[in-house]
Amino acid sequence: MAIIETEATLHEAHRDNHTHRDVNGGWLRPAVFGAMDGLVSNLALMTGVAGGNVSHQTIVIAGLAGLAAGAFSMAAGEYTSVASQRELVQAELEVERRELRKHPQDEERELAALYEGRGVEPELAREVARQLSRDPEQALEIHAREELGIDPGDLPSPTVAAVSSFGAFALGALLPVLPFLLGATALWPALLLAMIGLFGCGAVVAKVTARSWWFSGLRQLALGGAAAGVTYALGSLFGTAVG
Repeated sequence: MAIIETEATLHEAHRDNHTHRDVNGGWLRPAVFGAMDGLVSNLALMTGVAGGNVSHQTIVIAGLAGLAAGAFSMAAGEYTSVASQRELVQAELEVERRELRKHPQDEERELAALYEGRGVEPELAREVARQLSRDPEQALEIHAREELGIDPGDLPSPTVAAVSSFGAFALGALLPVLPFLLGATALWPALLLAMIGLFGCGAVVAKVTARSWWFSGLRQLALGGAAAGVTYALGSLFGTAVG
């Protein structure tokens, strides 16, 4: 009885610990990319404008314009990209569906050969392929997984990608503008809040990767800081030249 309980406990522990996070990028990739891009691009835009020695009202307008333009651009780009990818996959699935309908025996042999190539005994591979090919939709799903490397029932959503990227970009781009909206007239509060945001974003990303939070945070801080520094220098140079 103790052995059965121990085995059951081990099985439950394995089941609970052997779960995986979503790695298909349905919402995570556009959300993370959108937040990072919004923060870095709008910070760089605002520091570049500030380098031209303009009023803080001009910096705010530039920041808000960058937020709106970037968020809509990100959403449109993500929607088009994911929709095009989805349409391509659906076209390939339709090709496979026609082949299964016109040449079922050939497709069954193809599936058996694939399992043989992975080390399954020929007779067993043929039997597995025969049983799996009974249901046309199941056969389509298996061929899609094995030949195309996709899951027909788990395709990314263009709408989810667009909404995720829009919201994330807007949130990230808002950080450097926020101090000005709250009454700041100097650039340093925006820089400070943006730097905190950059480190925080990098640290959050580390939660879904194998990197340590401090490494990911410092890396993003360094990249964002470099972008802001370069654009400020260019703004100062061009501002002086134009002036």
